[in-house]
Parts: sequence; structure tokens; C-alpha cells
Amino acid sequence: MTVYAYSGNVKQNVVQKEHTVADMKLDRIDINILAELQKNGRITNTDLADAVALSPSPCLARVKRLEKAGYITSYNAKIALDKLGETATVFTEVTLTDHHMEDFAKFERNIRTIDEVIECHLISGGYDYLLKFVTRGITHYQTLMEEILEKDFGIAKYFSYIVLKSPIEKLHYPLTTLFKPEK
Repeated sequence: MTVYAYSGNVKQNVVQKEHTVADMKLDRIDINILAELQKNGRITNTDLADAVALSPSPCLARVKRLEKAGYITSYNAKIALDKLGETATVFTEVTLTDHHMEDFAKFERNIRTIDEVIECHLISGGYDYLLKFVTRGITHYQTLMEEILEKDFGIAKYFSYIVLKSPIEKLHYPLTTLFKPEK
């Protein structure tokens, strides 16, 4: 949108960005809504409104606005894998053979096709990527790694760390702590 500003006798074109929902500033209530929804995506609007001290109608309007703006990207179910059978979680450090932009893009494009990779992080430090695999077991993981190496994703070396126990696994971010208003 173009706005005309007058400075003395000179008319100036000032181009202002139209504000979209994605540009919105979140307040304490928005953060609390996000915090509650990430803990329980099936919470009723009435219960959510109670939890964040709003009436149901404005609460629902805020949730819809947060969804439209992309702050809420999905609602998911947490599955109890241990009830389905034995699995192995393995963290894998990966170092690429070459370090050009196209090498990183090739690796990311290819590793994205592996269903058992549930997290992939480009990191700084002694290696390039940290991957998190969930497989049927160690044999399945090793077979998978051999297949990945044969497909030439550009891996120079990798180190595997088998998870024995996970005493802490959080599926929610500490939003009210991370985004506490500055005083």
C-alpha cells in the first residue's frame, strides 16, 4: 500500500508493508494458548478458554488466527511405540565427504526419503549432521546404514550411538519461559 507523506511542501511516496496475520505480535495469551495446545491438541475450546482466562469465542478466534498465521502447523497423536513392539533409537553423527552447498542439498534431499530418520539437524562442531533413527532393532539400523552408504548420499563417515534409556522426552517447548515478556 502506498501512503503519501508530506515533509514541508514536498509530497513523498512512502511504501508501507501491509500487515498480514503472519506479521502479528503474539501476546501472553497467544503464548499460553500455544503452550496448552502443544500439551493437548484435543483440548476442547471451552477448556482451552478456561486455561488461558478467555471466553470461548475470542479463544477460538485466536486459535484460528494462530493456525492461519502458521504458528500452529499440525495436531498429532503420540504413539506408545513400546506397546507395538521392540524398537531401537539411534543417534548418528554424519560427516560429509565434501562441503559445498550442493553436497549439503544432495544429502538433505536423499536423507529425507528415509522413513526411519525422524530428525535431521545440520550442526556446528566436529561433524556435519546429527540424525535420529527409530528402527525395528540394531540389525535393521545397520542394514539401513549399509543401504544409505551404497546409495552414495555423500557420507564420509558416521558414528552411531544406541539409546539405552530415555529418562526425559518432552514433546512440548517451554514457550512461557522462552517467550516471557521482557520487563
